[in-house]
Amino acid sequence: MKKELDHLKKECLEALQNVNDSLKLDEVYQRFFSRRSGKLSEIMKNLKDLSGEARVEMGKFANEVKTELEDVYGKKKKALAGEEIGRMVEQESIDITQPQLPPREKGHLHPITQALWQLEDTARGMGFIIEDGPEIESEYYVFDALNIPLHHPARDVQDTFYLKGMPQATMRSHVSGMQVRQMRMYGAPLRAVHCGRVFRNEALDATHGHTFYQFDCIVVDKGLSIAHMVGVIKAFLEGLYNQEIELRLRPSYFPFVEPAIEIEMKITTGVGDAQKTKWVEIVGSGPVHPNVIRAGGLDPDVYDGFAFSFGLDRLVMRKFKIEDIRHIHSGDLRFLEQF
Repeated sequence: MKKELDHLKKECLEALQNVNDSLKLDEVYQRFFSRRSGKLSEIMKNLKDLSGEARVEMGKFANEVKTELEDVYGKKKKALAGEEIGRMVEQESIDITQPQLPPREKGHLHPITQALWQLEDTARGMGFIIEDGPEIESEYYVFDALNIPLHHPARDVQDTFYLKGMPQATMRSHVSGMQVRQMRMYGAPLRAVHCGRVFRNEALDATHGHTFYQFDCIVVDKGLSIAHMVGVIKAFLEGLYNQEIELRLRPSYFPFVEPAIEIEMKITTGVGDAQKTKWVEIVGSGPVHPNVIRAGGLDPDVYDGFAFSFGLDRLVMRKFKIEDIRHIHSGDLRFLEQF
């Protein structure tokens, strides 16, 4: 065993001498000093097989070898650490004599983000929950739960993107499916808003896009009226535009509300003698259909509600006087830097 220890000592010292980085040093440690598989550890374990004076003598010699090798290992580890710190200092040093660089232009928020944050601030002020939801949605939440039957034209592939190989999954064509999820999650009374991207198979032009944002709101409680709904819509719009808003209502049709109401906002265009006012469609709304309340797990004989959805891109176009909706998602810095 003495010859074995002498050979191991020589082998270990040579290995430590040839090490030039911490990674290789760790390999040497594992080879010789590891408790489980180290060569020195294996020899120390075999001492128990010796008896009497031989065990005492070889145990003393083995400990001397171990102490010497561990001392050499520690010095090598310290030396390598110093070298690595020196290289790091050299490579990452900062030249404090370098002249001051010109200031970089700061980034800023996208107009969609600015408008969304303003709407969310208004929502928080009125005690609304702000939720998020999936962009890939099941047919059930996009259509069935919202009282849109199988024969409805919205289910046609010409209007809705379906996923290949997943016939029951769609790229959501609206965010209103979150209304049912929120009723099931929170019950009633409920005040919740949700904003997200929606996807429709539409041709691109100045006022239409295949991908855009919707801001959806649902309120469920007892004794709600259309007057409550109009008041909430007006609060959101006045919070966004920072001015008094005039609205008018006209009948429409959406399967998930009854009666369906299209709300228009009065705007002013032009300047001077060319200035004129007109009404523009701004939001689809109405009392929540009893079938939708039922799909949300609530009793429509006890609870009623109202819901509405803004096209956020259109609101942004009005707010920032953007003439073409395609600019909003273009990623063109010449456009974005104006905001």
